[in-house]
Amino acid sequence: MSPPRTIAVTGGKGGVGKTSVALNLALTLARQEKRVLLLDGDTDLANVSIMLGLYPERTLANVVAGECRLEDILLEADFGLHIVPGASGVQECMDMEPEDSFRILRALSKLESRYDYVITDTAAGLQPAALHMIAAAELACVVVTPDPASITDAFSLIKVLKRRGYRRTPSVLINMAQGASQARSVFQRLDSAARRHLQCSLHYMGGIWRDETLRQSVLNQRPVALLPVSDPSCRQFSTLADMLDVRLSQSPARKAGIAAYWHSVSKRQPARKQKADTAAPAVASPRERCLQAVGELEAVFGQAPESALLRYDAFTRLFALLGRTPDSDTVEIIQAGLGAIDWEPLVPEQREHLAAHLRHLADEIWVSSDASESEQESSQPVLPEPFYDRISFGDQDKLVRVLKEQPSDISLNNFLRSLAGKENNDG
Repeated sequence: MSPPRTIAVTGGKGGVGKTSVALNLALTLARQEKRVLLLDGDTDLANVSIMLGLYPERTLANVVAGECRLEDILLEADFGLHIVPGASGVQECMDMEPEDSFRILRALSKLESRYDYVITDTAAGLQPAALHMIAAAELACVVVTPDPASITDAFSLIKVLKRRGYRRTPSVLINMAQGASQARSVFQRLDSAARRHLQCSLHYMGGIWRDETLRQSVLNQRPVALLPVSDPSCRQFSTLADMLDVRLSQSPARKAGIAAYWHSVSKRQPARKQKADTAAPAVASPRERCLQAVGELEAVFGQAPESALLRYDAFTRLFALLGRTPDSDTVEIIQAGLGAIDWEPLVPEQREHLAAHLRHLADEIWVSSDASESEQESSQPVLPEPFYDRISFGDQDKLVRVLKEQPSDISLNNFLRSLAGKENNDG
């Protein structure tokens, strides 16, 4: 049997509707009588299952722990869609003994060979498991919203993928758009940034429009793909499925599936850890040390949530650290940080105060064209003010009388020169 077509639905940040897109797309393909397997790799909480009103008792973590078989955790949804909850647990295979990890990956390989499509709902952000899930799939669909923070985070995700050697062209799906023009505009902003800074182009997968039916479907735990095919919200995902097939037809199917990729990664892993009493102390990488420090800082804030002075000291020192070497990356970090803050709880007075402060800060940063012109003008040499030369032209009253005697068509320059010459001759 030919291997399935593998798609990773991912995003740079949470809240972009990634899980909803993955689930509705999987249901739409299953409705078209395709055999579809959906891997819920977002978290061990099985968000895909919850959106269907299903609450699994076991996930892939139980399979990794040897408590059950892979087939035992499969969930079946409408149209024969199969779901593997907690698929992010496959990352734990990297820490297992080779024979144990091979057992699980071999079972996953046999499972995925039964399907036409394997769709992975990855974790959001730059977690190692999410990056591996994207690399394991033959097509990455990056979900982006018009929110500037979503665009920035999607760009960061693509940048990390490229730095790690990802060579395929990511597809971009604009979710929660107001219409086709806004969706195309958001994609062009992201694509132009990727061309300019990453020297790569992106593929436009299309857009999903913002509508109340789609929002209510999440609350009601009934995806729009289950609605009649004539429903506008349902038709959007039928169009997305068609776009997906067109995109996949442009590239040949991969010879190996997701399990084979994870197996190759496990073989590249360093030797398994020795026993604690003989193992040498591991030296933490800068990233690990940074994440550990952030975790400790989070714990301290949790113990003293009302200490404003403590937060003030911590964040002023962090921003001072960022400001030592201001560059484009620093600006991007600050923009992403401001975009991640939940401004909704602020009362109007606090919002007004903050907006005024940010405008004042923007005025200090911004160098206007008027200021640059004034600087250029100030650099020009200052000419002396004009004055009347009494020595050359004599008394002013005499000058007026002589002027009245001159012909009306004489120029001022000729008159002054003749007057100066006359005075000199008289002297």
